[in-house]
Amino acid sequence: MKNVIITSFILALVLSSCADKSQAPAPPPPVLPVAAITSENTTTDNEYPASIQGTVDVEIRPQVNGNLDRVLVDEGAYVSKGQTLFKINERPFREQLNNALASLHAAEAALINAQLEVDKLTPLVQNKVVSDYQLKTAKASQKIAAANIEQAKAMVASAKINLGYTNVTAPVSGYIGRLPKKQGSLVSATDVEPLTTLSDVHEVFAYFSLGETDFINFKSQYAGNSIGDKIKKLPPVSLILADNNAYPQTGKIDMVNGQFDKTTGAITLRATFPNANGTLRSGNTGRIRLGLQHDNAILVPQSATIEMQDKIFVFTVDKNNKVTKMPITVIGKTGTNYLIKDGVKSGDQIVLSGIDKLQEGQVIQPEKVAKVAQITNKK
Repeated sequence: MKNVIITSFILALVLSSCADKSQAPAPPPPVLPVAAITSENTTTDNEYPASIQGTVDVEIRPQVNGNLDRVLVDEGAYVSKGQTLFKINERPFREQLNNALASLHAAEAALINAQLEVDKLTPLVQNKVVSDYQLKTAKASQKIAAANIEQAKAMVASAKINLGYTNVTAPVSGYIGRLPKKQGSLVSATDVEPLTTLSDVHEVFAYFSLGETDFINFKSQYAGNSIGDKIKKLPPVSLILADNNAYPQTGKIDMVNGQFDKTTGAITLRATFPNANGTLRSGNTGRIRLGLQHDNAILVPQSATIEMQDKIFVFTVDKNNKVTKMPITVIGKTGTNYLIKDGVKSGDQIVLSGIDKLQEGQVIQPEKVAKVAQITNKK
């Protein structure tokens, strides 16, 4: 009996020890910063791909056929309006001018001869020595001679124009493009390839497109009865270059296309930027940064979100401090914050950091911090 009692006592101690271990206290819930979402007025910066062109981009083409005698510019050179760029062999066209001048002189002599005939016949007809038929014939010949002079003058003018076309000049000031034709090449007005291109880039046009929704939001922000009225009230826009740096001067939107592209569902806008130092050239690309005003917008710090399978989530906290992974719809960015369309609303509590290890339904210990809107303002 004594042995039984001892054995029972030892067994009780073992069971008590196991029970104590199984009832060890659970780890405390993590302490994480939590803040309430509020709405406020803000501006989002949206970027749209842009193609850049000079205010004038022209193809330089020959107006007459001939051999290219001289190329007077180099690729990439800056030229002034009226400066000679190419010289086409002028000898055939000078001979055409000489031939036209000779025809003009002959026509002038024929007119003098016709006038002499009229002068001779006029008194004879008056004295009824000859019939007036001969005088009428002489006057008709005189008119034909006068018309031949006009025709000869037109041929001279045409020959002078063609001779002038042998001197190819710059129609505007700007930068020369490629020079596919070299000295000695045969050029023609019907050539597919131009002699070169010339770009006037003292100002440049940046063309970009807005989708239908963005364009509706864009129009609704500015007063005016027409697009022209609204354009006058648009704020300056920025141009982000290919190296992700902003162009140092702002531009002005001055054109909205008359219709949407049926293929892309977008409408084209044009912004003009000054370019006095020639930094930008035709063919450059970039991005137009356009600010859009949003009233009573809900902002969430990007650091308070997590992205999974092309969706963005935040962790909301209920009154029992339990977290829920909530998908949100992002419609823009402003600074380091997302602009939210739906998923959360003003007043909701969200976890601001440490969300990478949270699980759905997990209980946390909230650490109250400033409101999200106030955090946004500080940033």
